[in-house]
Amino acid sequence: MKKPLFHAFTGFCLLLASQFALAAVNINQADAKAIAKELSGVGKARAAAIVKERESNGPFKDGRDLAKRVKGVGPGTIAKNKDKLRFK
Repeated sequence: MKKPLFHAFTGFCLLLASQFALAAVNINQADAKAIAKELSGVGKARAAAIVKERESNGPFKDGRDLAKRVKGVGPGTIAKNKDKLRFK
């Protein structure tokens, strides 16, 4: 009886850990705080610039569009965060 409970708990913990390891951010919906927290190489000021650009000119289509429209976000930043960036 104890083994099934242990296995269920272990599975739950692994599932929870995977969610934190693969945390993604929808760049077209997230606030600056979430963007700065989740994306490597993006601090508070750059995250605020992303939100400002999005609010002024509409959603980003993809990583290239983001890099083109926001100064300081280049191909390197996009590449580092490719698994964390969501646009839809």
